Amino acid sequence: MAIKVLHVIARMNVGGTARYVGELVEKIPDSSLATGYVQGLEVEDSCVQALPVIRIPHMGRKISPFKDFQAWLELRKIIHEQKPSIVHTHTFKAGLIGRLVGGPHRRVHTFHGHLFDDQSFSGLEKKVITFAEKFLANRTDLLISVGNKVGIELRTEGVGKNKNWQSIAPGVIALAQMEKKEARRKIGINNDSVLFGWMARVTEVKNPFLLIEVAKRLPSVDFVMAGGGNLLEQVKARAPKNLSVIGWADASVFWSAVDCAISTSDNEGMPVALIEAQLAGIPVIATDVGSNSEVIENGVTGIVTTKDLEVLVSSVQSLISDSSMLRSMGEAAKKRATHEFSMEKMLNAHKEVYRNLNNEFFKHPPTHTP
Repeated sequence: MAIKVLHVIARMNVGGTARYVGELVEKIPDSSLATGYVQGLEVEDSCVQALPVIRIPHMGRKISPFKDFQAWLELRKIIHEQKPSIVHTHTFKAGLIGRLVGGPHRRVHTFHGHLFDDQSFSGLEKKVITFAEKFLANRTDLLISVGNKVGIELRTEGVGKNKNWQSIAPGVIALAQMEKKEARRKIGINNDSVLFGWMARVTEVKNPFLLIEVAKRLPSVDFVMAGGGNLLEQVKARAPKNLSVIGWADASVFWSAVDCAISTSDNEGMPVALIEAQLAGIPVIATDVGSNSEVIENGVTGIVTTKDLEVLVSSVQSLISDSSMLRSMGEAAKKRATHEFSMEKMLNAHKEVYRNLNNEFFKHPPTHTP
C-alpha cells in the first residue's frame, strides 16, 4: 500500500535542492508538494511544471511574522485536507512552519545544509535559528542530512543530538552532453582555452566575490560564472575581463562547455551542481564546507581546498599546468559520481524511511502536541 507523503518547501528556486525534492515527489508514489513562490530575482526550477503542486501563497524565504502566520494557516488547511501519513519538510522556513502544524502524521525534516556560515544572517539571527532548530528537532520523528558532515555539524551545535538521524546523498541523473565548441558558442565563449566554470545562486553564501579575486590573480586563465541572485549586478560590475558573468544558463550546456568546475561557497549541503559536473567528466575545485569533501575525493576527482585565496589560486594553477591530471581527474570523477550518487540509491533510502515510519505509526501513534 502506498504511503501518502506531503513534501513542504518554502520555494523551488533553480538549484540542487529543488531537483532533489522534485525527484522524490515525481518518483515515489502518492507524493505531493506544497510550496510557495520564488521571490525577487530568483527563478523557479522547471521541474515544478511536472509535479503535483499545492501552492502556499504566503510562504517565502524571508522572515515575515504576518506572512509566516498566514502561511502556517494555509499549510494547516492543506494538511487537514490531504491527510498525509508523513509530512516531510525541507530547509529552515518550511521546517519551522511545517513542524508547528499539529496532527497525527509523522514528521521528517531534511537539512540540505545549514546556516552557520551564511553571511546573509547576523550572529543574533543564527542564534535564534539554532535555538529554533533545537526546539523543532523535538517535534520531529526523523532528521535527514544531505551529507554526513552536515549532520555532524548540526549535532555539534546541539540540534537533535539525541534524535534519530540518517544521511541520504542526492541521486543525480547525468545531463545530456553536447560538443564543446557548440556549448561555448551558446554561452558566449569564443575560445578553446581551458575554462573554469562556477554555477550557483549569486548570493552571499556562495561567495562569488572570492571567485572574482581568484580571476584577478590569474588574468591569463578564463572563468565563467552562471547563476542569478541578489548580487548579480554587483558581480558583473566588479568582474575582470577574464571572468564572463552570464546569468542563468542551462546546466547541460554549461557543463559541456567548461573543463573544470570551481566552487567558492562559504556554506553548502551536498551540491548537486558539482555532482552534475562530475557526471559530465569534469573535475571540481571546491572549498571545504558542508559535505563538499564527500562529493569530491580530494586529489582523485578534484581538489578540496580552504577558503584562502592563495590556496585557491594555487589549486587552479596546478590543473592549468598539468593537462594529464585534469583529464584523469575528470575520468575518475565520472566513474565515482555514477556509483555514489545514483537515483536508485536515493529513492530506495527514502522509501525505506517512509516504510519504517509508517510501520512505527501503527505500533506507537505519535504524541506530538497539536
